[in-house]
Amino acid sequence: MSTQHHQRGFDVDAALAHVSRRDRRLARWFPKIPPLLPDPRWSEPFDPVDALARAILFQQLSGKAAATIVGRVEQAIDSNVLHANTLGRADDPTLRACGVSGNKLRALRDLAGRAGRGEIPSVEELQGMANEDIIAALTPVRGIGRWTVEMMLIFRLGRADVLPVDDLGVRKGLQRVDRLADAPTPKELAARGERWAPWRSSAALALWRISDLGVTAPTPRSQE
Repeated sequence: MSTQHHQRGFDVDAALAHVSRRDRRLARWFPKIPPLLPDPRWSEPFDPVDALARAILFQQLSGKAAATIVGRVEQAIDSNVLHANTLGRADDPTLRACGVSGNKLRALRDLAGRAGRGEIPSVEELQGMANEDIIAALTPVRGIGRWTVEMMLIFRLGRADVLPVDDLGVRKGLQRVDRLADAPTPKELAARGERWAPWRSSAALALWRISDLGVTAPTPRSQE
């Protein structure tokens, strides 16, 4: 396991310059999309348990519907932080009455149990871990898959070299760039992404913007 300390956030300008040199076709889209800027969330404190709990609640729902359910849960537990001790303030029927499905309730209970046993790393611990080690540590939680952790790596921890190859928005963005009849497969996206390393997060952020161009309701990400 890596013991290197990883700063939260990365040099967006250096990342885009590298990607532009390595991929002229993608770079031609940069003037057409909203500018990529350092994300303010990279410097904001956050609780990984809270972030994962919110990701669970947002799964497979529109942003508005999920936000409504999260608001009800916060009211039920009398806290705006979803953690082991606060989630324990509400019993299962109360959370179900908030609109939490059975599967999500089981996922929240599993997350809270693991957090209570100290199995969920803190932000400080995450900063000392490599990307793959973080994914390995968090995906055992019920309802948390690789994609959800990758969103945390990009949007909360500000890791520079993350390419979520299973993300349909990223794949559709590359489909536009390369004028493909179909979205590339995850394997094809991963192969293409080798040229963007070690700044693949910036390419993913650009491809999301490209896929959202002309779309009235951009696709929400789990950490947004």
